[in-house]
Amino acid sequence: MTAQTPIPDDVREYVHDIARRARVAARQLALLTRAEKDAALGALADAVEAAAPHVVDANREDLERGRSRGLAENLLDRLTLDEARVRTVADALRQVAALPDPVGEVVRGSTLANGLQIRQVRVPMGVVGMIYEARPNVTVDAAGLGLKSGNAVILRGGSAAASTNARLVSLMRAALEAHGLSPDAVNLLSEGGHDAGRALMTARGLVDLVIPRGGASLIRTVVTESTVPVIETGVGNCHVYVDAAADPGMAVRIVTNSKTHRTSVCNAAESLLVHRRVAGTVVPAILRELGAAGVTVHGDEEMEAYAEAAGVAHVPITAEDDDTEFLSLDISARVVDDLDAAIAHIQEHTSGHTEAIVTDDRAAARRFTTEVDAAAVMVNASTRFTDGGEFGFGAEIGISTQKLHARGPMALPELTTTKWVVEGDGQIR
Repeated sequence: MTAQTPIPDDVREYVHDIARRARVAARQLALLTRAEKDAALGALADAVEAAAPHVVDANREDLERGRSRGLAENLLDRLTLDEARVRTVADALRQVAALPDPVGEVVRGSTLANGLQIRQVRVPMGVVGMIYEARPNVTVDAAGLGLKSGNAVILRGGSAAASTNARLVSLMRAALEAHGLSPDAVNLLSEGGHDAGRALMTARGLVDLVIPRGGASLIRTVVTESTVPVIETGVGNCHVYVDAAADPGMAVRIVTNSKTHRTSVCNAAESLLVHRRVAGTVVPAILRELGAAGVTVHGDEEMEAYAEAAGVAHVPITAEDDDTEFLSLDISARVVDDLDAAIAHIQEHTSGHTEAIVTDDRAAARRFTTEVDAAAVMVNASTRFTDGGEFGFGAEIGISTQKLHARGPMALPELTTTKWVVEGDGQIR
């Protein structure tokens, strides 16, 4: 293993200074009432929405720079903010304000035989670091969820969104200060490049939690190099399995929506499996819809034959395709013998994000939801529903594919930890 270049002292001190100020801000946030936090979230939303034209101007700088550097189309899509998207981002803050405050919630409690009253209550994490790529909406989502859950956030966005992130954070910090709160509740690492990210990941004792959000390489780097606890978000090699008992029209709608609704996101379908018994009737209809949307099918021999007959772009499937998160108008596709084969294939190739079955057979659906190991399992629904907003959580901080503390879309409760409060009247042990 190649030794890492040491983090320059000036970069480490730059990050640690921000983290120290964030810890002070976090203590202030932890004392706020729900009404105070909700009012602040409203102020942030108003500030972002009012400055939408300026945010779009900054975003245009990022897009122009990204195109000149050959940034992939799927990343450009994630990066893009128009005024409608800016309003959506602002509305997400208002939705978070409308949600129950998790801080102070009693998770469990009891009175012991000796009279001690014990209860486990939710409390903020403290300082949360976010390391992410070309998703400026994450900048606002993370700030809003952090504020509502009583946490200060330190943001390390990708260089592709540097201008947009700087404008958004400047707006939110000004709104916080005008509202009588510390602007250090929201912080952006705008200097230091990748070294600043490394310093954030290793600021144990100053930063309480790091959440990576992006591609496989970014997530792997954060998980392996961080000394701060990490909640691992994951890539989305999501499958849709069309069972023998599937309604054909429903199968076409779900597969098409899962794949083509928005290709650059982690909950888009990347793999299609179809039961052999219905392949002859269902596959041609599915492929016609996918082909009309410009999808290229990476198919086994049977799928290629169907694609050829339907006039749909196709290439032979490779072993790598079965594990690929394409994030583009591509999909791997196979005909499988039965439900057992579908589950076995998914178990081998899933990224643990979202898996879907289309079936009218309740027993098949129960087996699928029981045996498939993923953060979200869909029955007769598009994979695109794995989303904090769609689940009613408001914005989301990410989608966790790990099994500790948080799994699936992460929102307010996942940004809290707990403490035990024990009250007595003089008991001794």
